[in-house]
Amino acid sequence: MIEIFNVTVHIGSRKVLDNVSLRIEKGEFVYLVGKTGAGKTTLLRLIYMDLFPQKGNVIVDRFSSSTIRKRQIPHLRRKVGVVFQDFKLLTDRNVYDNVAFALQVVGEHRREIKSRVLSVLTRVGLHHKRYHMPHALSGGEQQRVVIARALVNEPFILLADEPTGNLDPEASSDILELLEDINRSGTAILMATHNYQLIQKFPHRTVLLENGRLSELKM
Repeated sequence: MIEIFNVTVHIGSRKVLDNVSLRIEKGEFVYLVGKTGAGKTTLLRLIYMDLFPQKGNVIVDRFSSSTIRKRQIPHLRRKVGVVFQDFKLLTDRNVYDNVAFALQVVGEHRREIKSRVLSVLTRVGLHHKRYHMPHALSGGEQQRVVIARALVNEPFILLADEPTGNLDPEASSDILELLEDINRSGTAILMATHNYQLIQKFPHRTVLLENGRLSELKM
């Protein structure tokens, strides 16, 4: 599914990842924890190949970081959904159009776009707010739109980068319940977080990134 082999990444003169290896199986839910600046986002970027290692290899589905061509990267990213902490919603478009945009850029037909967008908005509990603008939504609702947008291409894994970082405890729990529901349907989840209270409330396999190295944590 996803395999990271002996990967080293330097950003400038700093070694962010040092001979890191990680395997994520089909349908797993994994937390990636570590202090701010530890390199969690860097590791996620390797998986959707926004960044490439100086040493080692990253394999995602049938794609390898050592052999993938630039024109193949969009095909990889359709298989990998990404959820950002700061939402990155298009402020001039409503909820429906924000989610539909992910399908429009890959050339899906209008009828297929409508069917999939309405289906995924129902799944995240926002069908009734499909014509709302992002500024009219709460933080938790905006994050649900981001999750819907990440899911609409039917990825096999969802990468969530501090998805509850800007949310209050109640909204954070709601997002974790949604992610668990998505995971139960067969989508793997890799979630970067430093919220140990959430991990204790919703326990899953947890790996720690510290001083450029990965280790398994017993929670």
